[in-house]
Amino acid sequence: MRPHLPLNALRAFEASARHLSFTRAGLELKVTQAAVSQQVRMLEDWLGTPLFKRLPRGLGLTDEARAILPVLSDAFNRIEAVLKQCEGGHMSEVLTIGVVGTFAVGWLMPRLKLFRDAHPFVDLRLLTNNNLVDHAAEGLDFAIRFGEGGWPSTENALLFDAPLSVLCSPEIARRLAVPADLTRETLLRSYRTEEWMQWFEVARLEPWTISGPIFDSSRLMVEAAMQGAGIALAPARMFQRELQSGVLARPFELEVRTGSYWLTWLKSRSLSPAMQMFHDWLLHEAACPSG
Repeated sequence: MRPHLPLNALRAFEASARHLSFTRAGLELKVTQAAVSQQVRMLEDWLGTPLFKRLPRGLGLTDEARAILPVLSDAFNRIEAVLKQCEGGHMSEVLTIGVVGTFAVGWLMPRLKLFRDAHPFVDLRLLTNNNLVDHAAEGLDFAIRFGEGGWPSTENALLFDAPLSVLCSPEIARRLAVPADLTRETLLRSYRTEEWMQWFEVARLEPWTISGPIFDSSRLMVEAAMQGAGIALAPARMFQRELQSGVLARPFELEVRTGSYWLTWLKSRSLSPAMQMFHDWLLHEAACPSG
């Protein structure tokens, strides 16, 4: 019967192959250079093939070693990741979420501590985007998106509507008495080019050609508006802190609904325990009156 897989020897080989040095591998593993060399010879005997070329200035890898190294490094990394999840006597779970930047800053970030306090063993990873996501390619458990919720490959849970309002600096707001006053101002645009036309319709204004800068992020567009670069059309709900502090103004009550925020995940994906926790928490927070 063949001897059991020599795990210590595999670790010694992997470290030596990365460093191309038995000495540096020994320093990493906290053993002597001689011990590392002995473990590598043991693995070579077990495999029946040499793994290193002993060169005058260090080590070189054989073809067999080049084939083994990436698989072995990946395996050790996976083992380390799983063991870290079990530290402290509790199993933690990584949860990766893609979030529209405006929602992340304006709504989610102020509430993350609530989730962390309730679920301390969920390791959240947040990635921001401009509403264009690929769950599978980006390794996302969830994505929070803005739109009508008709994405065919995902389950889509409604969070709340986010109607668009005119937002600008207080200085510009003082010049705006009626919606028609906008004709004299620079109107900032998002990549969704139809939004101002929809607002004009609600305001019963005859449309005109808009030539203001275009932004791929409402957060960035409103930042420009706060600095006096023009007037933005964005979801006021995502900018409550700025409105309450007075650095941003909402001159008109008129608003237009162009979409909602949704929690989405692949239809082919079963909810893990961490996903279920986040799903339930997020929908509860979104349904709260203060949400």
